Amino acid sequence: MTPEELVSLAEKQGLSALALTDHNTARGLPDFMAAGRNSSVITVPGCEFTTEWRKKEIHIVGLFFREEHWAEIEDFLELAHLAKINSNNSLITRLNDAGYEVSVEEASALTQGDDFNRAHVARVLMAKGYVKSVSEAFATLLKEGNGFYVPPRRITSMAAIRFIKTFSATAIFAHPLLNLSYEEMLEFLPEAKEAGLDAIETHYTEYDEEMTEVAVSLAEQFGLKQSGGSDFHGAAKPHIQLGVGRGDLVVPYSFYEDMLGCADYE
Repeated sequence: MTPEELVSLAEKQGLSALALTDHNTARGLPDFMAAGRNSSVITVPGCEFTTEWRKKEIHIVGLFFREEHWAEIEDFLELAHLAKINSNNSLITRLNDAGYEVSVEEASALTQGDDFNRAHVARVLMAKGYVKSVSEAFATLLKEGNGFYVPPRRITSMAAIRFIKTFSATAIFAHPLLNLSYEEMLEFLPEAKEAGLDAIETHYTEYDEEMTEVAVSLAEQFGLKQSGGSDFHGAAKPHIQLGVGRGDLVVPYSFYEDMLGCADYE
């Protein structure tokens, strides 16, 4: 969906605030924030950084980036973009060599140019009947270690957190319990907090009640704020609705206020 379409959908959903946090780019923010100026929904400029900690993929979200810093996000991520493009092209080549007829052009047609990712490749694979669903593609052909997908070299989690805080934005560990075990969290969070981490996501679409309780306890234990989000991805994750996840997610408005309070933003 376009940034404008997201704002329109947020209005229909009755949301108070909406953050755009595309992976590794801020290019959608001008249109997103412009749409917000004519909307009842508060629009929050953000970016989700794909990072690495001890060879584990970690997603760090930055919120409330001031407009004068959006271009610097792109500069910071330029090498990550190039690495991602190389990874994408390599994935397509390996699939082709194995007999799966998927092209860069087909994946690119589902997004903007060379910014496609595995979710877009999965949709092409599904459309051609190689898999029955996006989730099946990720569990088989597109799973790391299965011979086709080789992840790009990523920036470190701590570097991303420090970068976000350089601009007095809010740094959040997104859906932490999907990436790290409880024991790993106990090692990661002290290091991340020292780097400037403000919050962890405690209310999330894929969490069950127990995971939410664990995330809340970790936030309290380490003196971190709580955030939440549906992680809406449009057609890539059709089971997730904007703002409400599977239909029962509730992110309190106080979370927005807490995240704003961690940033220098007007």
